[in-house]
Amino acid sequence: MSAKPLVFAALLAAGCSAAPPPSFTATLTSPTDIVLSWPDDSPHNDVGHRVDYANDPAGPWTTLRFLPPHTTSYHHPDLIPETPFYYRVQPFTGPVSTELHAVTSGETVTFTWADRSSDEAGFLLEIRRPGAPDFDPVEVTDPNVTTCALSLLPGEERSAYRLRTLYYGPLSPVVHQTTGKER
Repeated sequence: MSAKPLVFAALLAAGCSAAPPPSFTATLTSPTDIVLSWPDDSPHNDVGHRVDYANDPAGPWTTLRFLPPHTTSYHHPDLIPETPFYYRVQPFTGPVSTELHAVTSGETVTFTWADRSSDEAGFLLEIRRPGAPDFDPVEVTDPNVTTCALSLLPGEERSAYRLRTLYYGPLSPVVHQTTGKER
């Protein structure tokens, strides 16, 4: 008998697993809340992640949120009891414009830009709210779109904006969790 099976048997006997821990997980934190977690191991050019869900592993998929850089978890609350949820995350990248300052018209601000790329997945509008240190994704467009209107929330009147040409990285493996019975 070779030493490898003995080492593997010793690891199993000690309660160690030979498989590495999963890199993307979905954890049921209450009967109707799921928390997704993944490591911050993306290349330095990734600027955030898109989080999608479906109720069937084949889709259709719905985007829940675009998350800023270095975010490694997402809380999906108040879900339908006893329902399967499937999740995937995908990094996004792309060059960013200089900071945009916009004049608002009532509670709406409209942005217009020139599309100088031919292969983008869309454009991502980011906002830095007054007093916030960083920009957050706020709106995404389809490819070849060159205008976007944004309804402002209270307190966003003096926000700064920037636009990012959007490209997607590889999709994560799909993770699954079924919600429990409502209490």
